[in-house]
Formats: sequence, structure tokens, C-alpha cells
Amino acid sequence: MVAVLLFSGGPIFESSIPLSVFGIDRQDAGVPRYRLLVSAGEDGPLRTTGGLELTAPHGLEAIARAGTVVVPAWRSITAPPPEDALDALRRAHEEGARIVGLCTGAFVLAAAGLLDGRPATTHWMYAPTLAKRYPSVHVDPRELFVDDGDVLTSAGTAAGIDLCLHIVRTDHGNEAAGALARRLVVPPRRSGGQERYLDRSLPEEIGADPLAEVVAWALEHLHEQFDVETLAARAYMSRRTFDRRFRSLTGSAPLQWLITQRVLQAQRLLETSDYSVDEVAGRCGFRSPVALRGHFRRQLGSSPAAYRAAYRARRPQGEKLVDAGPLTGPDSPVPAQTRRTPVAGSHGPHPSLSPDPGRHGHGSDVYASGLMGRPSLPGQRSAP
Repeated sequence: MVAVLLFSGGPIFESSIPLSVFGIDRQDAGVPRYRLLVSAGEDGPLRTTGGLELTAPHGLEAIARAGTVVVPAWRSITAPPPEDALDALRRAHEEGARIVGLCTGAFVLAAAGLLDGRPATTHWMYAPTLAKRYPSVHVDPRELFVDDGDVLTSAGTAAGIDLCLHIVRTDHGNEAAGALARRLVVPPRRSGGQERYLDRSLPEEIGADPLAEVVAWALEHLHEQFDVETLAARAYMSRRTFDRRFRSLTGSAPLQWLITQRVLQAQRLLETSDYSVDEVAGRCGFRSPVALRGHFRRQLGSSPAAYRAAYRARRPQGEKLVDAGPLTGPDSPVPAQTRRTPVAGSHGPHPSLSPDPGRHGHGSDVYASGLMGRPSLPGQRSAP
């Protein structure tokens, strides 16, 4: 039995995903049937996308009867969920229910304390806020979903389908999940994580903080070789204090953030110029092409050369490359700061900026960058 917990203000797409997966009888297609309980997490009617009003047939009491409880969305990443709903989730978990948070539903699970000390994910755009508000949660913004046994979370929108298919696969096997995927006309398993959709430069959270000047300087000088000690000195802080301050403001370790920005710069140059991989490495501040290749592969799952080939194969015919020109300045086609978007939550070991790619860690700091909607590229990591 699956209970889906709905709140007013939740987006209808995310809310409809578990209703469609677990609430429709598809036994004719070889999909085992679930019994669905749609529950209201607060007094109704529940208003959703486009001004629609929903009336759930059950209340919070239904959660106690379910073996799986799904929270498909929450209306605000800054607003606290109703305490009655949080209590109901805690009791369900204590009694052995599997608790699932899709997209912003992870914030409800975190508010209930169900993610404390656990790995979790959410939409990459909200991952920094989740990491900052709930520092005991090991936020990993790379993954489409995270299965931690009795508590599961997913990234945004379509990743909710991935997680629901994973639940069906866990409960009933690959054949059932494959049959359901065919009926939904979606892949049974998607390759890659959220990396290809990420895009960030200066974190919004530090825009009014003096540390923002140091971060802006770093973005403007990525073509130079410098390390976190250099940034700490510019901020007039010790390395330890700088690390702590940067992490508290952005949710990311400064070393990983710097590596990611260099990889993002390399990604742009590979797309917009004819520089060789060696030249790209030098123009992005890597000490050697070996360092670029190692970090690039770890963050994007592809070598720089393969990435460029795949990108150009998908570029519309007739589109010309631009002269990359200088990496900084008002006339640069690769501006150091084009958007103010968040940086990921951070946990795990601190990787190195040395040319040895083997020292690069895989903690949840890893927040690879890409452009929204970019076609799939070879070798990207699969969700667990």
C-alpha cells in the first residue's frame, strides 16, 4: 500500500507522478498493482498549479496504514511544513514504512529529521538551500535519486519518475519496471545524473557578503594558476577559517568549487573555440592537460576530446564557432559571471588541485556543471 501526501501549493506535475505510477491498474501490461491512498497533509481544498483545487480522499491518518509514503513536493523551500504532517511521517517511519521524497519533498523529510546523517538529493537548484538549512543531511546534488534503504529522495520533476520506477524494480523486479516504463514511454533506467543540467557561477547566498569579492576575483582569474590558499590570503583569513566561512555561506568546499569552475570554463572553451585540449587546460588554470582530463572525466563522465566531438556532432549545421578571445573583460564571449546561481551542498574529502587526477574525491561536493537541456554525452555516470 502506498500513501501519497499532498500539500496545498505543490506543483501538479510532481504530485501526479506517484499517482500515475502507483494508482493506475496496469496488470494487463504485467505491472503488479499497488493500493493507493491519497492523503492531505493539511486542511483542504488543496490548491495547485494553474489555480486548480484538489480534495484528497484521506487525511494524515491514512499514512499509518501504508508501507510506503511518498511526499511528491513541498510548496516552499523556506517555509516549515505543518507539524502534524511531520509527526505523522515520523511515526510512519518508526513503524517501518518506507519514506520517499520527490524533488522538494526532500525538504519535508529533512524537516521531520528523517534525513539526518543520511545521503539525500533534491533538484540541483535547491540543493544548496537544503545543505545550509539541514547541515546534518549529506546532500548529493549529482544524483537523479538516492536510495538509502528506508528513506529515498529524488531530484526534480522527471527524476521522480526514475525513483518511482526504481521502487517498482525493487519491489517486483526488472520485468515489472520495464513493463511500466514501456507503458509510460520512458527509459527504464536513465544514464547520467544531474551534472548536465547544472549551471552556476557566483553563489546568490554570498552576494552581499565581503567574501563575494574574493569569489568574483577567482571567477575573473580562472586562467591563472592559484589555489585556495591564495583566496584565503585575499580574504585576510587563515585557510581553516576561509574553508569554514565559505562552506557556511555556500554549502560547498572552496577547493571543489574552484575545480568545478575551472571545468566549467573548459567546457565553454571546448564548445566555443578551436583551442587544443592542452591550450584549454592552460587557459583554465590547470597545471597540466592531465589534470584537466582527470577532473573533466570525473565531473562530466567524458574526456575533453570526446565531449567536444559529441557537442559538435549535435550542433546545428551552419553554426560557427566564435573566437574565444580573452577570458575576462566586457568583450569576452565566455564571461566570468553570467548568472548568479547556487553552489552545492558539501560533504566528504577535499580533493586536490594537483595534476594527479587520482586524488580527486567523490564526496557530495562534486557539483559538475552543464547547460540546461544539453544533449546527453558519452560516459556520464548512472544513478545508483
